[in-house]
Amino acid sequence: MRYGLPRRARVALPLTASLLLLAGCDAASEAEAEAEAEPTPVETAAPEFTDADGEKPNIVILDGGGTIVSTAEGPADYTHYGDESLDGIQDVLDRISPEIDEVANLEIVDGAIPGVSSTTTVEQLFEMTRQLDGIMADDEVDGVVVNTGTNIMEEISYWADLTVRSDKPLVFTGSMRQANTFSFDGEANLFNAIRVAASGETRCFGAVQLLNDEFVAAREVTKTDAWRTDTFSGGRYGALGTVDGDNVRTVRAPARVLDCGTEEWATPFDLSTVDVDDLAQVEIVYSYVEADATPIEALAEAGVDGIVTAGHGAGGISAAQSEAREAAIADDDVLFANTTRTGSGSIYDDGTEGVLPGYDLTPQKARVLLQLALTFSDDEDQIRDWFTTIGAPEFNGVE
Repeated sequence: MRYGLPRRARVALPLTASLLLLAGCDAASEAEAEAEAEPTPVETAAPEFTDADGEKPNIVILDGGGTIVSTAEGPADYTHYGDESLDGIQDVLDRISPEIDEVANLEIVDGAIPGVSSTTTVEQLFEMTRQLDGIMADDEVDGVVVNTGTNIMEEISYWADLTVRSDKPLVFTGSMRQANTFSFDGEANLFNAIRVAASGETRCFGAVQLLNDEFVAAREVTKTDAWRTDTFSGGRYGALGTVDGDNVRTVRAPARVLDCGTEEWATPFDLSTVDVDDLAQVEIVYSYVEADATPIEALAEAGVDGIVTAGHGAGGISAAQSEAREAAIADDDVLFANTTRTGSGSIYDDGTEGVLPGYDLTPQKARVLLQLALTFSDDEDQIRDWFTTIGAPEFNGVE
């Protein structure tokens, strides 16, 4: 629990009181401004890895719960969850010991995210990033594995991909089947996730997901089936690599590795410089035959900062939605991102004011990027540039 955070907003604490004692009342207003601009960093302690071996990498497991630590009503009934759950990821780790002990020195930390997709909040994602930043800043830590629920893991991992400052390996994993089922996949997923993190193969890759013997970039991964263990896919671009026994094979890399070791590698979305209450509000609206304008109108009236449209085909939306979008841009300063509901294909920039190109981000991934972009800037040109560079990175120009 050394890196654990309370399950509430980690808000920057004012420095005013202590500074007044040290410097007098004249420093109060300056101290308040400084505290407001630079939230207090998350405090961390040195890791204490069990049976630490200097010849093996040190990997922290951030335990965020999920199906991997849950049970089913019966070993053959994975479609219904039971009332009981494991004590934590340590129970799964015990099943793969002592073999996993040959791979890495391990420490388990209680995660800020709950592992239950329906109750996960952006506030918890904010806390998770601050927690990961603290853990990975420690020189003793070589990489982190995060276990959590799979329903929204693609959004959680992409959030981490865009916000975590360290280029150390960061691997998300979980399971599709509960721990007491005949088909439990959690043991292999956890083992292989630790293998990938310990290998160092994904340094500078950002966040990746490892399930079903494949690891996929957080930007590209998506859940394609409600039940199958091979549900996660990298879409058109496929997996980054595979794990076959003790063979970790990397066949391609995200474009951001080109900036490895430079200041350009990390995104501008440094959450240590903002407060959780500063996060923008962004929603998603789906399009279909004769889709009504009401959702867009209601969201604009409610004061949201941005809306992602999941359009048909190459990002098309209904006539009524188009009119509502134009009004929301003109009257309420709402910024839109245009994506496709097809699950594949790129929506390019046509220069429409107030409408950003979602490229080949899924609607849920575009929402994550737009929320962070609007948190850090209100300049449409800047945000448009972030969607083109951070949202749709390419290997163009490599010499």
